Amino acid sequence: MPPTRSHIRQAVDAYLDRHPQERDALAGLLAALDGTADPCSRATLPGHITCSAAIIDRDQRVLHIAHKATGLLLTPGGHIEADDHTLLATALREVREETGIQPGDLCLTPLLDAPIDIDVHDIDARHHRGEPEHRHFDLRFVFYLAHEDPEPVLQDEEVSGAQWRPFDEVSSPTLRAKLLEAGLDGRIEPVNASALIFDDAGRYLLHLRDNYPDIWEPGAFALLGGGREPGDRSLEATLRRELAEEVPGLHLPDLKPFAVEEATGIDGLCVPIQVFAGRWNGDPDALTLNEGILLRWFPQEMLHRLPLSPSTTDLLHRHADQHTPTNGPSSSVRPVRDEAPDGTELHVVGVHLYLEDSKGRLLLGLRHPDSAYAGSLWHFLAVH
Repeated sequence: MPPTRSHIRQAVDAYLDRHPQERDALAGLLAALDGTADPCSRATLPGHITCSAAIIDRDQRVLHIAHKATGLLLTPGGHIEADDHTLLATALREVREETGIQPGDLCLTPLLDAPIDIDVHDIDARHHRGEPEHRHFDLRFVFYLAHEDPEPVLQDEEVSGAQWRPFDEVSSPTLRAKLLEAGLDGRIEPVNASALIFDDAGRYLLHLRDNYPDIWEPGAFALLGGGREPGDRSLEATLRRELAEEVPGLHLPDLKPFAVEEATGIDGLCVPIQVFAGRWNGDPDALTLNEGILLRWFPQEMLHRLPLSPSTTDLLHRHADQHTPTNGPSSSVRPVRDEAPDGTELHVVGVHLYLEDSKGRLLLGLRHPDSAYAGSLWHFLAVH
């Protein structure tokens, strides 16, 4: 499903908040968003939306590709397709198709996922395609290279070459002006912040995410936190805002930067995350949880039994290696017995224990990943 009108309107409004003087120039785009025809369809006339990407390397140069049809040097971009759920997804797909650069080779800039430029330009008629003269409302997103400069693998059918150009030689005048104003230097920096929360017993507070397909690490335990928003003055401010939204009442007076980690976002982008460490000795059951399923304390020796990303597991073990509990070791964890040892009689009758409290909540157990039945799934307590 292509981007919704509300998604596009949000991106355009964020852009006009920064560039209110361009509202008249974007009157055609605003009219398309208010109209009945699909603003993303190339059949919508007199104009429709396209997306492109300005990729910046460490030397503050922008990737341009030469199009065979026009001979022009342009940034990668094109029309929105049916499977592009967001405008950002269109830009990333076009980059991948035209240059071979994968989303994981890119990361967001301090502008986050807002367009750096919206350009309106006329397109000549293409009679062999049955396309009359029309306009493109091109939303342009900017990315940094996340790693060493990848060698572009160009799309032979449409692209004849590639160049890296400094900001003052960017082919589009409007994009050139925005880049020169933005102060982007090509050096990646975190745009997300997470909280590594530990107590005096050496346990870690982990958050079980909702098991929905369109969220980050669905169904896994993770650190609390989230992405930076335009109004956040610092990454610590980002984290404190996220904590106030997700778990009001969780107060961490002393947050200290611990590490910068890289993860992969739901759109495939590389996401640098600033991890802050903070000590807390409270009861998570006394907190209100507005996002996700639950919060629980876990000792280090239980981490291998949880659905955790490898990077989060490694991060917690590194922290544990550097911090000695001040209140003695955490409570011991009973080892897991084999689920079906030799001599076990299978297909026997068992019982499930249904427990519900006064608030209508059900008591479920998360089965060990190595369980012979329903591993890593939540289940009623059961015995044979």
